[in-house]
Amino acid sequence: RVLFATDFSTCARHAERYVAFLSKAYGATVDVVHVLALYPGVYPAVQDHLETDKSLADAVRRLQQPAASVTGQQLIGIPSVQICEVAMRYDASLIVLGTHGRTGLERILLGSTAERVLTMAPCPVLTVRERNGSEGWHKRVPIKFEHIIVPIDCSDCSIDALEYGIQIAKDFSASLTLLHVLEPVSYGNDFTLGHTVEQGQLDERIDSQLRVCLSAIQSAGVSVREVIRGGVPTDSILEFAHASACDLIVMGTHGRREISHMLRGSVAEAVLRLAPCPVLAVRISKVSPHHQRVVRMEREPMTRAT
Repeated sequence: RVLFATDFSTCARHAERYVAFLSKAYGATVDVVHVLALYPGVYPAVQDHLETDKSLADAVRRLQQPAASVTGQQLIGIPSVQICEVAMRYDASLIVLGTHGRTGLERILLGSTAERVLTMAPCPVLTVRERNGSEGWHKRVPIKFEHIIVPIDCSDCSIDALEYGIQIAKDFSASLTLLHVLEPVSYGNDFTLGHTVEQGQLDERIDSQLRVCLSAIQSAGVSVREVIRGGVPTDSILEFAHASACDLIVMGTHGRREISHMLRGSVAEAVLRLAPCPVLAVRISKVSPHHQRVVRMEREPMTRAT
């Protein structure tokens, strides 16, 4: 069951094409939701209702042919909260929405519904970023999943994301790249190398677990390779994604909020702002209880941030 959250913008129309693509491939039910933003002291006009009612009906009509079943509803409230509440009520398997990819001051002032949804969603979230160009650019871009990147550090959330990446690769006969980023060495407060030794041990353990992942994925019949890059995770993921012309990035996210989020942020949120392709962020896995995991490993606590 796919929940498609739309604001009828250009990037939302592009996200809609991914909803159609996935609903046809998986025979999914689609729920189209539009939220008229209602914040304290701000009230939507009657004209807004009339215009969005028609746009919502048009979106439902466009999705009726590829999807098994389509419903549409308009809500009033804080968009991110309403989207996540509907997803929980409908037990959605996936949320799909477009993102404008705002950065800098514009992002601080306007915020990002996609990023807020990411921290609260009860299921994986597929975000489709708006690109520069003419208004009809999204109609000319073919949708395909041939090359999928999964950034991995062997934390719980990255292993859950990997399972999604494997399944999508199997369903669409795509190749898979496991991308591991070796972060810069950090020193202790006394400028000793104690932290360097610990990080070296962590890298060895992750290398061993990556070999387990590769072997299991190959045994499942999926074409896979491992790529190791150095640097800041967000920058390295984006650079590799641009250079490799990937079709999808699948990554785990801790979904940090409040103080933890302010201090550490989220690599997934940073990636979705600038990614050259859609990003599937997995905070909570919603795989079927009967699903047989491809990758099985003893999960040890990791100290490296994702």
